[in-house]
Amino acid sequence: MKPKVFFKTFGCRTNIYDTQMMIERLKDFEVIDNEFAADIIIVNSCTVTNGADSGVRNYISKQNKNGKKIIFAGCGADTRGNELFEGKKVFGVLGHSEKENINRLLFSKEPFNNIGVLTHLDKSMVYGYHDKSKAFVKIQEGCNFSCSYCVIPHARGRSRSQNENRIIEQVKILSQNGFGEFVLTGTNIGSYGKDTDTTLGKLLQKLGLIEGVKRVRMGSIEPVQIDDSFKEILKESWLERHLHIALQHTNEEMLKIMRRRNSVKKDLELFSELSSFGFALGTDFIVGHPGESEEIWKNALLNFKKFPLTHLHAFCYSKRDGTLSASMKQTIDGKKAKSRLKELQAIVKENNFAFRQRKVKLEVLIEEQKDGFYTGFDQFYNRIFIRSEDDLVKRWVIVNDYEVKKEGNYAAF
Repeated sequence: MKPKVFFKTFGCRTNIYDTQMMIERLKDFEVIDNEFAADIIIVNSCTVTNGADSGVRNYISKQNKNGKKIIFAGCGADTRGNELFEGKKVFGVLGHSEKENINRLLFSKEPFNNIGVLTHLDKSMVYGYHDKSKAFVKIQEGCNFSCSYCVIPHARGRSRSQNENRIIEQVKILSQNGFGEFVLTGTNIGSYGKDTDTTLGKLLQKLGLIEGVKRVRMGSIEPVQIDDSFKEILKESWLERHLHIALQHTNEEMLKIMRRRNSVKKDLELFSELSSFGFALGTDFIVGHPGESEEIWKNALLNFKKFPLTHLHAFCYSKRDGTLSASMKQTIDGKKAKSRLKELQAIVKENNFAFRQRKVKLEVLIEEQKDGFYTGFDQFYNRIFIRSEDDLVKRWVIVNDYEVKKEGNYAAF
């Protein structure tokens, strides 16, 4: 019998892709969904905050008590791998450049610490996702930004773009395998092509021409990375009508403290332009970063209200060892930071409710059935709940008649 392997994936969509790539490389092992029955557990880690590190370590500690053989992979391999390996918390460490060797490494009878190098680009491709209605496609690795709070460039290396023809080939194969929605992922996807004399916009234009591609969605991109080639595709029907553009803050002084490349004035102009095309717009925002004085916060909140935001991924600042921000004096207590966070969330929640009340035709890919409803996301990345006697999972449906509620849109077929 083949040894049984369970994957525990922490963090972002890029890790989801990396997990699937490792799964497809395991020819001599059986991948299972039950961690208790596994002989080996692969921990694909996230290391974006100290809290993320803590969650991963707690999981590893629990599985050690269960007597599991643990292989440590993901972004934490480079930042925490040696520590865990030398402390005998894990049997093996698998760096990003070693993922494609996973089948061979899992046969090792001796503990191994293969962190590898941060200049690697995957050669293997992903051909399907057995439990996903949409396909994730990684188009680049690494980041050249130097934001004061972020450790990821140290964990993923500098930005490097995947070959365009390889991306196109992968999307074609996934389309032939039944996928219609594609989510482009990477460490900093807006930097795609900077090292290969092309752009994200030009890549998107080519992906939109592939037969079977119904929708292309992207992870977070930076305001300064939306160039003319990107703006040329804004009216294309296959481009999701939702863009997630990372602001991180709406005060100029705070952006400088964070070592960001964007500015509030230009950001607001960009968001207003994109909103005029009918896009739902989301952003990242860090509340309570060191230096966020009361005066700065009041100005940031005033500016924030001007942005036509419908989605928000905001969180309270969390110290990350090894970053510039970690050396700054923390001036905002947790209670105040949470209060500020709730202010932002309330604003965007009302914006989103108003946006959905326009009642336009919705194009929805149904992802799952849960609590009596079929659920999925429309082209604006808003969740809809549908009652139906038919099995709608992984089907595309058009919804014209629906009820708009605060928590989502509701319909019945």
